[in-house]
Amino acid sequence: MEVAIAGRASEVASRVAAVQDTIRAAARRARRDPGTVTLVAVSKTVPPERILPVLDAGIVDLGENRVQEAEAKVPALPATLRWHLVGHLQGNKVNRALDLFALIHSVDRLELGLSIGERAQRRGRPAHVLLQVKLTEKETQFGFGEAEIAGAAGTLAKAGGLSLDGLMCIAPEAEDPEATRPCFRRLAGLFGDLAGEMGRAGHPWRHLSMGMTHDYAVAVEEGATLVRVGRAIFGERPVAPPEKGPEGHAERV
Repeated sequence: MEVAIAGRASEVASRVAAVQDTIRAAARRARRDPGTVTLVAVSKTVPPERILPVLDAGIVDLGENRVQEAEAKVPALPATLRWHLVGHLQGNKVNRALDLFALIHSVDRLELGLSIGERAQRRGRPAHVLLQVKLTEKETQFGFGEAEIAGAAGTLAKAGGLSLDGLMCIAPEAEDPEATRPCFRRLAGLFGDLAGEMGRAGHPWRHLSMGMTHDYAVAVEEGATLVRVGRAIFGERPVAPPEKGPEGHAERV
């Protein structure tokens, strides 16, 4: 049994190392410091006992799609971890999300951002969030349209209780990762267009969350500071059963 456990831990360490090597190589190709890219290991549907070897391999940032699933995992794992909400957030779970997550990647509508800010302000601590931009026509995806992101960002920048840390997108799935490059380039352009206004408003505006297992190297080349990788670290996993409402819509991370 101990040999089997050691073997699985070694395999996980190799997977993590391979992803980190790919990130470093992509950053160097783009003449970037690899240290500016954070690997977020997306652990949706993965039980805590399977997450522990990933932590032993040096991962400190974990991503979850669902508030409900994170509620069971966060208390079972070290308190030093940084948890990221990378899936759609329903309005009735904002308070719990603020309890659990260091960064919410998926503020995809104005009323949600305002609600998060109002509740965070009551707590006396700003909520760190990213604004999700919808760059595809996929009906199951959420986010601000390209034409509305500037107005939404301007409104939320003036709201209390929010720390606007940047933008997030989910690229269309494609067999060739190069097909996602235009999507990432557009998001990076939007990020740059808003940087001056966000900086003047006192927001960090430091992150581009883009890239998953099939395209994270391309995302790093195009400026990603956060990449959300699941399958390349944890392997294939069963699809989680749907919850009531759209929270946690499935993406192959």
